[in-house]
Amino acid sequence: MAVEDGVWIMHGLDRNDPLRIRTWKELINWIDEVGFLPLFANEVEGFSAEEHVSPDYWWTGVRDEDPWEWREIIAASHQVAYGKFFDQKAGFISLHWLPYFANYRRSGYDFDSRWEDGLSNRREKKIMDFLTDRDEDGDVTFPDDQILSTELKKMAGFGKGGEKNYPGIITGLQMQTYLVVADFHRRKNKRGDEYGMAVSVLLPPEALWGYERVTSAYSESPADSYDRIMARIMEKFPGAKDEAVRKMIGKRPG
Repeated sequence: MAVEDGVWIMHGLDRNDPLRIRTWKELINWIDEVGFLPLFANEVEGFSAEEHVSPDYWWTGVRDEDPWEWREIIAASHQVAYGKFFDQKAGFISLHWLPYFANYRRSGYDFDSRWEDGLSNRREKKIMDFLTDRDEDGDVTFPDDQILSTELKKMAGFGKGGEKNYPGIITGLQMQTYLVVADFHRRKNKRGDEYGMAVSVLLPPEALWGYERVTSAYSESPADSYDRIMARIMEKFPGAKDEAVRKMIGKRPG
């Protein structure tokens, strides 16, 4: 996606191209094949969903054809992780690669441990407190009801007269893989009718796929997980420049 002469331009394949991704299920297959994929085009050529779909179908509202609608379907399917994972922009991570991203981005820290060691801030803690709890045995639990991001903002005390930079804090928690987009819902008026744009539902990935699965790469160093991710990109996109890849993935820890 680029701005040309003040107009947003989507890039991709011709609608008749046999290689074009045509359904959200085909997109999931591509994500699983690559391992992880930003939603929109970036400086690494080919490393996006945008470049493998047709630009003709974006924002048409036709759920079976529109890649913007697909992101809602894919997030709700829980077959891959969706969130702002790449240079603070949206993308997907397969369940095979999610543990490596979690280990690298978290430096092997669960959020509670990060907080106890003074590595997270108070605003992050206020948000995570509404999305995690502990039972009588001390095990982490998660809310039964899905909380819209707009409601979470109010509950955690952000907004007018309260805490600042809710979007930035939420994005940061996704970049660290402490949160993913678990679903989308539209708000309802007093009559129960849906209205407006779809709003994200945020949850820790452990709530969707379990603690053991998400943290299964904690046994290796964050630097080793980072090297795995970088090697995967260079394998799939051998023409990519190191600087462009680091912009999307981040810096090597340590």
